[in-house]
Amino acid sequence: MVDHVLFVVEDLAASRRLYTAALAPLGYKELYVQEDCVSYGAEDLDDFSICQGEPVTTAAHVAFSAEGREDVDAFFEAAVANGATTRGEPGVWTQYSERYYAAFLNDLHQNNVEAVWHAPDPVVDAPHRPGVP
Repeated sequence: MVDHVLFVVEDLAASRRLYTAALAPLGYKELYVQEDCVSYGAEDLDDFSICQGEPVTTAAHVAFSAEGREDVDAFFEAAVANGATTRGEPGVWTQYSERYYAAFLNDLHQNNVEAVWHAPDPVVDAPHRPGVP
């Protein structure tokens, strides 16, 4: 089980705007703000952090759980409005499951950031997106 994830970012202020906006629909809030780091979480557990520094890797991937497709859509819209670029628009990613409703974005450092809702039943009234984003 993963306890937490940390991304090193070059521009903390811009990354903070992006993640604060994108994670809010998923129930995340800023829990700890320091000079060089911001930690996010729900229910007072910080499980995702961004810290100022020189990134040593890119193309990391993190997926945040959503409670419904509306949350996935809101995550996507907020992230794009704050500088993220699209990898895969919200929809059912059939290579994973007919119940896998997700959106994929590249953050400001090209990390693959996802919000996913595992629907209780197959989702039939949303775009089906084959392939890997």
